[in-house]
Amino acid sequence: MNPLSSADTTDETAEAPADEAVETVEVDERRQAVVDQFTELLGDAVVQSHIRPGDDVWIRVTRDAWATTADVARNRLGFTFFDFLSAMDWLPSPFGRDMDAQEDTSGAVAVDDADASPGEADADAGPVALETGYAGGDTRFQLLARVYDVRNHIGVTFRADLPDDDLAAPTWSTTYLGADWHEREVREMFGINFIGHPHMVNLYLPGEFEGYPLRKDFPLLARRVKPWPGIVDVEQMPTDGDEDAGDLRCRRRCRRQ
Repeated sequence: MNPLSSADTTDETAEAPADEAVETVEVDERRQAVVDQFTELLGDAVVQSHIRPGDDVWIRVTRDAWATTADVARNRLGFTFFDFLSAMDWLPSPFGRDMDAQEDTSGAVAVDDADASPGEADADAGPVALETGYAGGDTRFQLLARVYDVRNHIGVTFRADLPDDDLAAPTWSTTYLGADWHEREVREMFGINFIGHPHMVNLYLPGEFEGYPLRKDFPLLARRVKPWPGIVDVEQMPTDGDEDAGDLRCRRRCRRQ
């Protein structure tokens, strides 16, 4: 029999040194119970979830379970108040962001590159890192919807990934009537169709309008024709040593009046 060394006989249950900080994880039992309920009822359709203790909860589900999620939320778990339904396009604009930032789909302009033009990519910078927020996301287009349980004062934001080549999802309007106009707006602005919607027509744009204004690849030509508000020559404030300082202050007061 080999004798045991002191390392072998160390008590694993011994307390950690007092100077070692112990990380504590805050647990929100109410919101965790909500996530557990949806996971039990939806099963593998729950892709990911995130809880911000004492504040809110996010649940990402599969597109195939999008309509089922609405039914479970309203008719089985008591989330009867519909807040909103919308979408997001996570892809950076292929045109860059013009005067707003210097980035595009392939990379970002180096900060110290004074000769780089707005929107021009740095080939060595690599792809732009995108963070899709709570509960993650794997596709360019994502649906979002939020509902509340008014009795227990708790809300949930749902998300679902949509494939680029099939921008469609089941309608929520048959479960939450308030989703009707929201889905029409999403189709009009993002080109996402809602299967089973009773009246999918435009809310804002003329019927012959081409394109989807809230997609990142929709060119905002107005920004190219006229500078975006705020990007103008700014008149410097005068100092007491300026000869015409008094006149300039007077002119500014007159403009405000």
